[in-house]
Amino acid sequence: MSPPDLPQVYAELRRLAAVKMAHEPDGHTLDATALVHEAFLKLGGESFASRTAFFRAAAEAMRRILVDHARAKHAGKRGGDLTRVPLADLPAGGPAVDLVALDDALTELEAHDPTAAALVKLRYFSGFTHADAADVLGLTRRQADGVWALARAWLFRRLSDG
Repeated sequence: MSPPDLPQVYAELRRLAAVKMAHEPDGHTLDATALVHEAFLKLGGESFASRTAFFRAAAEAMRRILVDHARAKHAGKRGGDLTRVPLADLPAGGPAVDLVALDDALTELEAHDPTAAALVKLRYFSGFTHADAADVLGLTRRQADGVWALARAWLFRRLSDG
C-alpha cells in the first residue's frame, strides 16, 4: 500500500476497533485507539502487496492482542470466573465470548480451513461486515455464506464441548 492510503486505512481500522471494543466487558483496559496502535506496532512497518493482505494481517494482530490481554487478565485464575458462551453467531457486536477458548478453537479451525478462520478473524476481531470480509478474501457472497455457516457450526461445536 502506498503512503497516501495510511490515513484512510487508519480511520477504517479505528472505526472497526471502536465497534469491537464497544462490546467488550466494562473495565477493559484497552480502548479502540490503543488496539489499533498496538496492531500497527505488531505489524512492524511491514509492507503489504495488497489491501487484502494488510487487513488480514491487521485482523490477526488485533486477535493476538485481545487474546493475549484475556490470557493475562485470567492468568492466575485457571478459568475461575470464565464462562463459556454458546456461539450463535460471531458478529463484532455479539455476546461476550471466552477469548482464550475462541482463540484455541480458531487455531484448530485454521489448521483445517484457513479461509474459514480468516473470515472469522475479519468479522469478529476486526469488525468487518460479512460483505466486506468476503470482498477482502476474494469470495463471492454465496461462497462467504457457505464458509461462514461452516465456521459458525464448527466453532459452536468446539466451544459447546466445554
